Amino acid sequence: MRTPAGTECPYFYGDYFRGRSLEECRLLKASGQRWTADLCKTCPVPAIGRANACQFLQLRATVARPLGAAFQRRVQASAYCTKTHRAVSEPEVGCGECHPFPEVFDLK
Repeated sequence: MRTPAGTECPYFYGDYFRGRSLEECRLLKASGQRWTADLCKTCPVPAIGRANACQFLQLRATVARPLGAAFQRRVQASAYCTKTHRAVSEPEVGCGECHPFPEVFDLK
């Protein structure tokens, strides 16, 4: 579904049927975080979803203020691979086990 920032996100939900205006981020709701529409502008989750569609990648999101209270709140996403049972350092790329690079791209 399209977020208030204009990007497609699988975790955003909006119910506008018959005048309703319910909007929520189900990824933040699952972690017990409070969502507001301004978080969608800087959220990394839609970009991760466009770059990596692995079925084993699970995302977790938290809302934090980087470098103190002077800056706006931002969503920080971390990833976990359920196939290899380890944390993924670059969610856009993946863990490297599920979808290995072809040998053509091997730089050895």
